[in-house]
Amino acid sequence: MIRFALICEQEHEFEGWFRSNDDFDTQKKRGFVDCPTCGSHKVQKALMAPAVSTARSRETIALAMGEAQKQALAQLKAMAEKVRENADYVGDKFAEEARKIHFGESDARGIYGEATLDEAKSLAEDGIDFMPIPSFPEERN
Repeated sequence: MIRFALICEQEHEFEGWFRSNDDFDTQKKRGFVDCPTCGSHKVQKALMAPAVSTARSRETIALAMGEAQKQALAQLKAMAEKVRENADYVGDKFAEEARKIHFGESDARGIYGEATLDEAKSLAEDGIDFMPIPSFPEERN
C-alpha cells in the first residue's frame, strides 16, 4: 500500500491509501476519490517528503504476534545475539572499519556497529558485504 498526501481544489489537505499509483489514477478517473471536507472530486497528489528512517527519528513498526511469529522472533533474537557474541563491536566506526577489512588494511573478522544511511549506501556501492542486525525494543532500555 502507498500513502499519498492529497489536496483538493479548495486546498483541503488529506491522505489516501492506494495499492499503487495506477490504482490512485483509476479511482480518481472513476470519481471514487473525493475530499472528506468539501466532497470535491478535483483532487490531486500533494508534494510529500520521502519517508527516511534514521537512527535519530524512527517510526515504530509493530506486529501483533501469534505463536508462529513468536517462534520466528525468538529465532531472530537468538541469531542476532550469536552474531554479536562472535563479532567485535566498533560503534559508529562501522563503515570505516568494514572498508579497512575489505581492502586488507585490517585483519579479517566479524564486526558490528552503527552506520548512517549514506554510509550503508556507499558500502553497498563499493561491493562491501554487510547486513543490518535487527534491534529489539528491550535492547534500547
